[in-house]
Amino acid sequence: MDSPTHDLEGLFDQLGLDSSESAIDDFIASHSPLPDDRKLIDADFWTPQQAAFLKEQLREDADWARVVDDLNLRMHQVH
Repeated sequence: MDSPTHDLEGLFDQLGLDSSESAIDDFIASHSPLPDDRKLIDADFWTPQQAAFLKEQLREDADWARVVDDLNLRMHQVH
């Protein structure tokens, strides 16, 4: 059985954020780069519900974990 394929737009939908390409780019630009010692899931711009969703996905290595990892990498890069 194939796992569902998720993308960054879908993750932003799950988080209740604008999932247009420009909104995602703006979000990343305005919140990055995160300090090397700060995990994406611990960033202060998430609501408690958003942070809990991200943490759960990573902890359970759920379907969204790969996309959360990708966002984490992008948020730690200088743009």
